[in-house]
Amino acid sequence: MKLNRKEYLSKVAGCWMGKNIGGTVGAPFEWKRQINNITFYSQKLDGTPEPNDDLDIQLLWLIALEREGVRLDGKTLGEYWLNFIAPHWAEYGNGKMNMRNGLIPPLSGSINNDFKDSCGSYIRSEIWACVCPGAPMRAAKYAIEDSAIDHGDGEGVYAEIFSVTMESAAFIEKDLRKLIDVGLHFIPEDCATAGAVKCAIKCYDSGMSWQDARDEILRHYRGMGFFGFKNHVSEDDHAKGFFDGKLGFDVPSNIGIVILGLLYGEGDFERTMCITVNCGEDTDCTAATAGSIFGIINGIEAIPEKWIQPIGNTIKTITLNMGDLWDVPKTIDNLTERTAVVADSVIGYFDLPVQISDDATVLDADLCKTLFPDTSDLLENIGKIPYDFDLARAYVSYDNSPYIVENEANEVTITLYNKINQQFNLDIKVFADEGLTATPVAGTVFLGTIGTEKKKSITLSFTVENLRVNELRAVVQITVKGRHTAMLIPVIFLNGSFR
Repeated sequence: MKLNRKEYLSKVAGCWMGKNIGGTVGAPFEWKRQINNITFYSQKLDGTPEPNDDLDIQLLWLIALEREGVRLDGKTLGEYWLNFIAPHWAEYGNGKMNMRNGLIPPLSGSINNDFKDSCGSYIRSEIWACVCPGAPMRAAKYAIEDSAIDHGDGEGVYAEIFSVTMESAAFIEKDLRKLIDVGLHFIPEDCATAGAVKCAIKCYDSGMSWQDARDEILRHYRGMGFFGFKNHVSEDDHAKGFFDGKLGFDVPSNIGIVILGLLYGEGDFERTMCITVNCGEDTDCTAATAGSIFGIINGIEAIPEKWIQPIGNTIKTITLNMGDLWDVPKTIDNLTERTAVVADSVIGYFDLPVQISDDATVLDADLCKTLFPDTSDLLENIGKIPYDFDLARAYVSYDNSPYIVENEANEVTITLYNKINQQFNLDIKVFADEGLTATPVAGTVFLGTIGTEKKKSITLSFTVENLRVNELRAVVQITVKGRHTAMLIPVIFLNGSFR
């Protein structure tokens, strides 16, 4: 398939402009559980947008792609997070704390994190879609690595997969209902994110007003009102019983509102923005995502000038530590140009199905294989730590948790996948800190080339008798006779005596 470069650039610019507009118009109402009544920007603007973490982190991911190359994984993104992301709130801070304790993504997003079902990762999905236009599977793989940092195995991961696959598909498909189907295809049908999306669809199709649809979503998929602060929930919503909910369980309802805004907006940008913000909740995020999806579908030409003029073309940052970031994009134009350069690299490296060229756009007559690929293996290893080596790919999972206590076995399972068309024996040895005992300490595993032989799981049991430190480490060394490369997998345990 071919995507005309001018058309592609218009869609990318529309994505970033829609993001900037939505984040700005929604900012004054962020995390207020109430029905709003806006018709345009409500704050005084001086030709520049409001700063927004939704866009900030994607600027950092662009820089990571430029500096590190297109084979980014969650561990590298996590290092950028520690170096350059300033806030410590909610999942952002919990993920950072866990990484500083030595927990690698996705453990960093799963452990001690009541906010793994919140909104922090779907809001930064667009960069992956824009560098993977018309390739939702590749975009989803990037999104999983990204969301692992601060959402681990939570609903936040499914929300980013849903968003990014819709956005990637929107480069080659304009039908909103089909795009929603694409997003649902990539996530578990029984997850809460999918449930909230289906709820929005059902309400719209039944002829329900957007206000009643919004209430229906909150009735079934809401989390706690903003940290339990009563003044963040309107009297009307208190009366409806919408104050209570699980702390941090925020992303299903907000994704539902994004879809509500797009459906009830019916292809009109202004209506989409206003309805989305008027639903309340995480308004800067919901409007920003709805704006970016609208921009990808329709291109920047479809965004009315009256919405662009008050904020202009500039980008403002708020969450980035700028000390070592001298190359942050300052305008939508620059961000669009640099995104396109990276997209060419991603398309070439991964041999994606859509090529960007000066020729006219030509799409396959049947897009089903691209938009609805086999996803059976995509979600299998969410929550497990991935390691990619030349010969094999490994996934590591703690069968209990990374916390260890005296005289209780803590098991770690490593699942290995053969990446090449040669069979071989893997020699495995475990090197552990003094006091940490591994069983077994050595062994050999055969990996074949056909069927079940290509995948093997090994389980290691770790115990400690006298726990006198707060951290214990081990390294699992995997070698192959006749090969010079050693595959090293770190294992870390934290002192769980007080848990």
